[in-house]
Amino acid sequence: MSTYISSGNTRLDAQMKFTAEIDKMTSVLRRTLLIDGSRRENDAEHSWHISVMALIFSEYAVEKPNPLHAVEMALVHDLVEVYAGDTFAYDTSGYQTKSQREEQAADKLFSILPPEQGEYIRSLWEEFEACETVDSKYANCLDRLQPFYHNTLTQGHTWQESSPRPTSSQVAKRMEILREFMPQVHKWVEKNIEHAIEQGWLIK
Repeated sequence: MSTYISSGNTRLDAQMKFTAEIDKMTSVLRRTLLIDGSRRENDAEHSWHISVMALIFSEYAVEKPNPLHAVEMALVHDLVEVYAGDTFAYDTSGYQTKSQREEQAADKLFSILPPEQGEYIRSLWEEFEACETVDSKYANCLDRLQPFYHNTLTQGHTWQESSPRPTSSQVAKRMEILREFMPQVHKWVEKNIEHAIEQGWLIK
């Protein structure tokens, strides 16, 4: 931000600084491959992808979500990773410090904004993390569905490259939220887990 020219408006400058800070999401790489297999996706691409999915899949939810509110959560749910980094879904040691790292990141990041905006965006992030409301359950389903879908189309790349490789039961457990909240989609998930076992992408 050393070259940023102040607007002379403290509020606008804070919003501009936040906007520049979250651009760092494009540098936070996830384990998931793009579907074309060319490279790993970044956090910004993941968030965009599930935001669009939120506009499409609501008809399969057992409780009717508000897709636009789910989009809000999808867009901000990984913002804290600009400081905390991405924690791989099957990294058990990483998950031991995940909450603490992300809380500290939230304190730092959302405080850049004007207070009421920082509080609102943080409330969206906290709602997503708690996964208690209809909209947050829907958003969490998509957050888990998107990388799973990528794995089915990239020969289980993320699963296969992991050491230790996740088992089919670990993957099934992570996808369990769809059984309850999006059962039709979960049936498709089960078929793909069986296919992944047959192909040797997952250990049964």
